[in-house]
Amino acid sequence: MRDPSPSAGPPQAGLDPLGGSAAVHRGRGAHRIRRWLTSERPQSRRQAACGRAYGAWRAFSSNHLAVAGLLTVLALVLVAAFANQLAPYPPTIGDLRTERLLPPSGAHWLGTDDQGRDILSRLIHGSRITLYVVALVAVLAAPIGLAVGTVSGYAGGWVDAVLMRITDIFLAFPRLVLALAFVAALGPGIENAVIAIAITSWPPYARIARAETLTIRQADYISAVRLLGASPWRIVLRHVMPLCVASVIVRVTLDMAGIILTAAGLGFLGLGAQPPAPEWGAMIANGRQFVLDQWWVAAAPGAAICIVSLAFNLMGDGLRDALDPKASR
Repeated sequence: MRDPSPSAGPPQAGLDPLGGSAAVHRGRGAHRIRRWLTSERPQSRRQAACGRAYGAWRAFSSNHLAVAGLLTVLALVLVAAFANQLAPYPPTIGDLRTERLLPPSGAHWLGTDDQGRDILSRLIHGSRITLYVVALVAVLAAPIGLAVGTVSGYAGGWVDAVLMRITDIFLAFPRLVLALAFVAALGPGIENAVIAIAITSWPPYARIARAETLTIRQADYISAVRLLGASPWRIVLRHVMPLCVASVIVRVTLDMAGIILTAAGLGFLGLGAQPPAPEWGAMIANGRQFVLDQWWVAAAPGAAICIVSLAFNLMGDGLRDALDPKASR
């Protein structure tokens, strides 16, 4: 009898000792994870939360424009984080003798301004100021609007009337005009500009949170929690606010473009970041006197504001469709 071992040959690549393909095992593992995420009957809160996040990401990633906006925002974050390494020149130092108002070239990709400073370097460092304003306004305004809206919608009565009339007063004025009034009272500066924009940005979030709360407070599980003896504050904090967060996040994302434009408007009028800080609105104001001959001085920061605002709008549209099924088309 012949020994079959010599003709067996070497083991095939990609096979484990049990004879199964490693790729097949990985595919089965991915399939099991996908089934776990898409289960209609989650066995735990963690599984339910992961399933909701997975479904939201699938809906978001199907919108290619929203993904492009997200990638642009992530690129802005990376540029701001590594501004010192990416900027080819110091943002506040220039050479007035030889590098004043130079057009775009290999040495200065976006040209120089009237102080001989590299515009690309100022744009890169100015992204930090833009993200600083956006982040602080979102952190300050969104919780205020969420708290006012949920308390107003759940309490009702005179509390609702008082809070909503205060909200109506803020909504009666254009945001930029009201921000100008607050900055004029507080004094120019980036910190005062952030406070002024935050004060004028919370009313829309309060309206959205109130509308959500008016629907949620009639739900059966809220009645059950109330019968169990939970206090109104606990119901609002633990059961109402978490359900309103998604809508507020979507609105905050959509408002970030407006926040950027308001901050740029304050900087353009000299009430935001003060020179020599490379704030985009102030850069446009500095370049308006050269707009006919040295157009790049004002065009570069204007294009940056346009691109970033568009990116936040596209990302906000994608989040709206992913997190708010009622608004999706």
